Amino acid sequence: MTTEGADIRGDVLESILSHVPLIHILPASHVSKSWNHAVFSSLRYFSCPKPWLFLQCQNSRPPYASSSSFAYDPRSNHWLRIHNKNPSLQYASAIRSSSNSTLLYMLSPSKFSFSFDPFHLTWHHVDPPLVWRTDPVVALVGRHVIVAGGACDFEDDPLSVEIYDLDARRWDACDAMPAILKDSAASAWLSVASSSKTLYIMEQVSGVTYSFDPTSRIWSGPLDLRHDENIFFSVIGIFGDNLVLVGLLGDSENVKDVKVWEVKGKSFEILEEIGIMPKELVEKLKGEDASINSIKISCTGDFIYIYNPREPEELVMCEIGGEGVCRWGSLKNPAVSDWSRVAEKMVLTSADVGLGDLGKAAESGKVRFSICE
Repeated sequence: MTTEGADIRGDVLESILSHVPLIHILPASHVSKSWNHAVFSSLRYFSCPKPWLFLQCQNSRPPYASSSSFAYDPRSNHWLRIHNKNPSLQYASAIRSSSNSTLLYMLSPSKFSFSFDPFHLTWHHVDPPLVWRTDPVVALVGRHVIVAGGACDFEDDPLSVEIYDLDARRWDACDAMPAILKDSAASAWLSVASSSKTLYIMEQVSGVTYSFDPTSRIWSGPLDLRHDENIFFSVIGIFGDNLVLVGLLGDSENVKDVKVWEVKGKSFEILEEIGIMPKELVEKLKGEDASINSIKISCTGDFIYIYNPREPEELVMCEIGGEGVCRWGSLKNPAVSDWSRVAEKMVLTSADVGLGDLGKAAESGKVRFSICE
């Protein structure tokens, strides 16, 4: 470091650091005590870290190797390529993500593997659930991993629910999913959101919603979140302490609007509209196809990332401000060339990422980063 560079300090240094990508701020925090103070002051007062979006492409057929991983940092507006060097990770099956969380998992007849730290440095490998499932709902609620529905046809109960306790390190069976969900008890038909205490599941087409408390093992509902009869498809996420509903209005051939509501009240009786996607972003979401049959989202903090699984070239970002005002934008998907190859799939997660998380990732030696051009 030159003498002139070392003399940069105070508000000037903090302002400069506010424009530096988070991955480059990490080494700057080790220059000196004054630089370390400037780094954390800049992150606190000038340019706070924002939730990252993570994309991972993987072969959907054996040997299920991961082909590429990316992360988007909205603070710096940069895509990063993540180079994974984790020799202990064995892809025994197709990797999947749990909506609105950091959870990634793989389920095979012999093993259930899952990871929930932001960069997925640590994977947990345990025995599979007792009931074999092909497309279950999987969610992390507090210190519990819930696996529900999605059972094979030869199983006795397609609505069965099992919970893996992270502290006791064991599976427990509990009451089955509500019977009304018998024909839709799979992740393909249900939208899932989870807080630290509660799991929420909603039929994407009907809007019928239930909640589940893994501590009391009690299901509650049904509730109808469709307060607008024009909604034909919807998904849910977590915004602060409340549910958020993202709905497609009109029909699949003529999507008139994409709206965001915050769901409030003990019985979810209040839907407060907080945003409407700009028309030009709705068109980007459609891609080359003129229709939208479904959307998927990933939520963390004040950010909602929305994409069309059939046309994933563009991702739409919604940042919900303190006054409940949405700031919209779109992102070119750097993984789309990988995703579009034959027999490949793409999964999304999102997570709060700070300098501590980047430090752990760097020290682990399991990942390295490069900024996408």
